Amino acid sequence: MRFSVISSVAYMIAASLAPTLFTPAAAQNQTNSEGLTSDQVIERSGVPPSRVAAVVNDAVVTTFDVRQRMKLMLISAGGRIPPEAMPQIQAQALRDLIEERLKIQETQKWELEVSEDEIQGDLSLMAAQSNITVEQMTDELNTAGISINTLKEQIRSQIAWPQLVQGRYRDRVRVSEDEVETTLERMRDDVSKEQFLVSEICIPVDNPSQAQQYYQGSLQLIEQMRRGVPFSVVAQQFSACTTAAVGGDLGWVRAGELDEELDNAIRTLPPGSVTNPIPSDGAFIILAVRDKRPAAIAGEPTFTLAYASADESLGNAAAHAALENIETAEVCFSRGLRIDMGKGVGFSLLENVTLDKIDERFRPFIEDLERGEQSTVIEADGAYHAAYVCDKDEGLGLPSRAAIENRIYSRQLERIGQQYLRDVERESMVDIRSQNLPQPNG
Repeated sequence: MRFSVISSVAYMIAASLAPTLFTPAAAQNQTNSEGLTSDQVIERSGVPPSRVAAVVNDAVVTTFDVRQRMKLMLISAGGRIPPEAMPQIQAQALRDLIEERLKIQETQKWELEVSEDEIQGDLSLMAAQSNITVEQMTDELNTAGISINTLKEQIRSQIAWPQLVQGRYRDRVRVSEDEVETTLERMRDDVSKEQFLVSEICIPVDNPSQAQQYYQGSLQLIEQMRRGVPFSVVAQQFSACTTAAVGGDLGWVRAGELDEELDNAIRTLPPGSVTNPIPSDGAFIILAVRDKRPAAIAGEPTFTLAYASADESLGNAAAHAALENIETAEVCFSRGLRIDMGKGVGFSLLENVTLDKIDERFRPFIEDLERGEQSTVIEADGAYHAAYVCDKDEGLGLPSRAAIENRIYSRQLERIGQQYLRDVERESMVDIRSQNLPQPNG
């Protein structure tokens, strides 16, 4: 399975609610730069304590729900959101709640249910990563005025939705060999250039006619960062990419790995800089360059080899015929499965092998091979031997073809999921009731 279904909430809470936050009354007493607690900030925002905020088909979102979500967002931000950013926090809280209702309704329509054990598993993961128990985490959330059910409902939709999208649409996603090879070629061509430690924020443009509004909204997020709100906090709360769960962290990106317009934008930025919103594939993307490092220096290549051997008793002609079938036996995809190449022929898959780990008698037959090439048949020690190169890292630290395929696959499925949710919303009745809450975009 290439698409990993992991609750983004688990990562967000584990990363944001660090162990130091879970000390007695820490969340309750947490203040922002002006010395205001989260409760005081929310009271100033003017969100009424108990009214109907929105109706999503037959499900109600109350202002109490909105206040609960805002508190959770403020805690996850470590108290670093300034009061002037509260209108955006309100709108995002309402938008998140509406989308969660839509996701749960759609998954229920397809009879996809999330068990309490699954939710409890994510809660346990969050607590373990913060070195506390679920009971302690529940107590600290209660101290901050947040019900554990608020977190559970968020987890429920975060588990169910990716499962539904994958179940319905994974067969539509096709990552071609050409796409993987093109990405690798770009990375090889640019390997002599710098590498970048990058974070991202993705703002989908649901309606092209409102692109300017989304652009202005993206600029407001950049303005929040200029006023001191960390990029990771903004990414967690506003980004539609899956990396939002880890504060937008893309990790180290090699020149040529991103789409051309994004790649060009980061090359000229010094560390600590943020791009303007960049239109890309139906969204505005904001990138932060956290660090740079020189190009990787080529080291010793590593191979993933499909290796087969035949006893000399098989005879020269039969052995050659059998070993020449390595390429057609799909041996590169065996991953521990037994491969039957015929009587008297043995097989194994050797992963991440450097030349110094290969018998010196065989090295000359393998060292110059490229991916997809097979060695000649070698006679040694009373047997016939052959190797087929499933993968080769030239020693430049490039990701494997499987890793690149996974990244392309996940991004394609993510875009399908975003469009699916927009389609669900268009077919639904969403009525924003509270006049004291800003209308969310979309």
